[in-house]
Amino acid sequence: MIVANLLHLSYNMWGDWENPAKGKYWCARPYMRFDEKVWNDLLVEMAKRKFNMVVIDLGDAVQYQSRPEIAIKGAWSPEKLKGELKKMREMGLEPIPKLNFSACHDQWLGKYARMVSTAEYYAVVADLIKETCDLFDKPRYFHLGMDEEEPHHQEAFEYVVSRRFDLWWKDILNLFDQTRAKGVTPWIWSDYVWNHTAEFYRRMPKDVMQSNWYRDPVRGDAKSVYGAKVSMDVECCKTYVDLDKAGYEQIPTVSNWETPANIPNTIKFCQETCSKERLKGYILTPWRPTLEETRATHMDAIEHMAMAIEEIQG
Repeated sequence: MIVANLLHLSYNMWGDWENPAKGKYWCARPYMRFDEKVWNDLLVEMAKRKFNMVVIDLGDAVQYQSRPEIAIKGAWSPEKLKGELKKMREMGLEPIPKLNFSACHDQWLGKYARMVSTAEYYAVVADLIKETCDLFDKPRYFHLGMDEEEPHHQEAFEYVVSRRFDLWWKDILNLFDQTRAKGVTPWIWSDYVWNHTAEFYRRMPKDVMQSNWYRDPVRGDAKSVYGAKVSMDVECCKTYVDLDKAGYEQIPTVSNWETPANIPNTIKFCQETCSKERLKGYILTPWRPTLEETRATHMDAIEHMAMAIEEIQG
């Protein structure tokens, strides 16, 4: 069973204007927001608590040789990254790259975030996927993000981009092709299925690893996401079951973003409702930068994840 945690080198996912209500990490910055001691302590804790995978959100925190203009101040050299990957493997943690190509979360692309779906954009995407796969020595998976690419998720953005209809499919299928060309399995967040259900199940390739997400165990009319009453949030949770029935392999997402109760509850729900054949594990998503001031949130998430996994494994 995959027991993964998402850690951020780059936290430049959003292009909002300076909106204090969104929190101080919401807006992209031209420099690293990262603490290496916290990074190392989290890796040690994960290895101790029997995690076996780290999904690394690289973004603009790497000095890509193919696209050096993307790197922000403090970005790791390829040599530094490869040294860290070697260290993780020696700790029993499989490193998996993540670059989020959703137009909602691609501020890390710099000027190329404003060239989506152009010939130059496709060239950049191809270069980054190829180089990253080589840096990771042909990883098992490549997480491509692709969540929340709809206008209502970008209401606070200065510059709004949202691919729709066949263009969205053209671009995501291109991402899959670029990833497969390196012998790597593509992996995405699955929320596009919520509002494009029939189309998703008709057009989404079966070899793409799926990670639906759902963060809050109680909201709206539902007494619980696992209860009888139906709300939009219950339907989002039900997607775990629908993906399984449709024949997709999946790694469901758990988080302490809203509440740590989401972690054991989601794992229990998926263990009870999804086939063991297609349920490949779980990914923890604290959704915090790797900083000293967020250490406690990261450690809390790891603790709840470890306890939940221990419970199902006996």
